[in-house]
Amino acid sequence: MTILTELIESRTPVGISASLGRLIASGELAAGERLPTVRALAEELGVSPATVSQAWKALAAAGLIESHGRNGSFVRGPTTPERSTFSQPHANSSGLPGLDLSRGTPDPQLLPGLGRALSRVSHRAETSAYMELPVIPELLGVLSASWPYPVESITIVNGALDAIYRSIEQVSRFGDRVVVENPGFPPFFDLLKRLGLEAVPVDVDEHGIVPASFSAALGTAPALVILQPRALNPTGASMTSERAETLSRMIGADTPHSRVMVIEDDHSGDITAAPDVSLGAWIPDRVLHVRSYSKSHGPDLRIAALGGPAGHINAIEATRMLGPGWTSRMLQTILYELLTSSESVAEVSDARRVYFSRQKALTDALRELGMDVRQADGINAWLPVDDEHRAILQLAARGIRVAGGTPFFAAESTQAHIRVTAGAISGDVAAVARALAAAAHAEPYGTPGLSTRWA
Repeated sequence: MTILTELIESRTPVGISASLGRLIASGELAAGERLPTVRALAEELGVSPATVSQAWKALAAAGLIESHGRNGSFVRGPTTPERSTFSQPHANSSGLPGLDLSRGTPDPQLLPGLGRALSRVSHRAETSAYMELPVIPELLGVLSASWPYPVESITIVNGALDAIYRSIEQVSRFGDRVVVENPGFPPFFDLLKRLGLEAVPVDVDEHGIVPASFSAALGTAPALVILQPRALNPTGASMTSERAETLSRMIGADTPHSRVMVIEDDHSGDITAAPDVSLGAWIPDRVLHVRSYSKSHGPDLRIAALGGPAGHINAIEATRMLGPGWTSRMLQTILYELLTSSESVAEVSDARRVYFSRQKALTDALRELGMDVRQADGINAWLPVDDEHRAILQLAARGIRVAGGTPFFAAESTQAHIRVTAGAISGDVAAVARALAAAAHAEPYGTPGLSTRWA
């Protein structure tokens, strides 16, 4: 048993079930092999029997083990084609075999190649410059031409969260209320807490913030709205131009809410299928629009564009001079080359089509299994489940990692969800969909027929 415990990498229910699921899928635990008792394994691992029991139940629900009563639990066999789908190694940050759909990051194979851009940097970058413009002129020209509305000023910062943080600091004061999407992006909630701001959650639908909910939130006299115009993380919703105009008019110059500022996080940019929209098309003097290039061009570039009223942008640039000063002009040169090179533009365009097709394939497969889901934009999908913890545990036993929905809620929800990085599914979509559907609608552990309900 000692050898088995050494192969269990995390001593939580999810970690135990995931480790054993991988061992079963790879054949290291053979069909018919008897497993240690719950109490014996718990003692060996130094955890409670309840922890191991949860893992055992998840493995049974996934159809990987079965109980023979007093004779103990055994590995089921033979391995089905569906289970072998998840035994194939997939590249992920942990280096473990399995399918990691939890991270919300782009497929590395769909990022544009950096070789051409890097080869041009030495001919263009000025590495010895200090007191130069914060944005190289050629990049500023490309950004201005592609911005979703005529904008007074644009600067470059170190990624989307850097832009959001500096924007919040610039346009809010301690104690202000801030409207946020619910569900929304957890780091936004953390930023607001750190800055002493109060989150005011608003409902979202397939087109973003729901106007009726927004109207109610405006009754709390917020100073700021933070929203994601496209591929909302986690739901994948994208605003239409009509929805953006409706929200803009609700805080327009002729309303009691004419001082409300808006920060927009367009984090997925060129890999989204929806048109580029912004409330800045109607209220440009009160919008700070962020466009990140991490998901479309490379997370390690750590680069984003921030545009808005000149007064706010100038103040943010002045504050940055007390810290990083500016974003590396070498990185800016790389981004410029990626945005203008025909090869890179084609690669990003191809990635957009691939992500769209992967989202569609997953949506179609889930609908065939009876799940009422909408096709999401970008790389994430948001799936309702009967029980979040049970769904995560059962999927871990099958070698699939997903993100729990709880952290994405700014207020309590009566409906459980999981977030799935659909953009990372490049293999057998039907098999993944079957696993997701089974986990979404799994009955409580121990219910007869659980593992075959979605077969």
